[in-house]
Amino acid sequence: MRGLCSTTVDLHWQQEGDPDGQPVVFANSLGTDLRIWDAVIELLPREGIRYIRFDNRGHGLSACPSSPYTMGELADDAEAVLDHLEVTDCLFVGLSIGGMIGQLVASRNPGRIKGLVLSNTAAKMGEPAMWRDRIAAIETGGLGSLVDAILDRWFGAAYRGSSENRIWRAMLTRTPAQGYIGCCEAIANADLHATTAQLRLPVLGIGGSEDKAIPPDLVKATADLVPGSRFVELAGAGHLPCVEAPKVYAAHLMSFFTEASHV
Repeated sequence: MRGLCSTTVDLHWQQEGDPDGQPVVFANSLGTDLRIWDAVIELLPREGIRYIRFDNRGHGLSACPSSPYTMGELADDAEAVLDHLEVTDCLFVGLSIGGMIGQLVASRNPGRIKGLVLSNTAAKMGEPAMWRDRIAAIETGGLGSLVDAILDRWFGAAYRGSSENRIWRAMLTRTPAQGYIGCCEAIANADLHATTAQLRLPVLGIGGSEDKAIPPDLVKATADLVPGSRFVELAGAGHLPCVEAPKVYAAHLMSFFTEASHV
């Protein structure tokens, strides 16, 4: 377990693989922690790649400041981890809110991210009113009152009926309500269309055909903002394809890592 004490929040991070290899940074979705990448990273090469992942503020083992948070603060946290680990250029894999963080870091630091995977994410995720309603429901009934609805959006039909689903239910229910609400506020107030459209770097969009949180057409529309990007849709997968279909997901990542490294 590794920790970073920044000026604003203590962050939990982890790295593995080749310490001298190409850095690849993974950023998690709302309501999860860095363990969602376990199965994918196990399938990726040990040599030549340095894998870095961290828990967003209010999630996992990172500290949980009082809400609200801003997308700028979440991007600051990601940059603090990169600074701490002396990463000057990397490939960035962002899932859901992690993809929004990746878009913002890339736009603020041209050249620091040389390839961006936008997984199950968008430049704008939902309308503010929807997020306000979700926040109000959590403040009234707690995060547990929304767990079933959230899991229904997260996973495809086949995976929802599996015993493994219980693991992710436990992860979600243990997320601090203030951390979840804080990140909801950040998403509600973020529209990255203008800055993402200015990006000029390799981009891979990944969507799940059964993603009820961010439908694949929204992921593709965001990837299409960047010239030369490409998009893949994973059949039968929901919002967390790294969990549901790690072999297919890892294969797409490796293909993209090779492409981006030769640009």
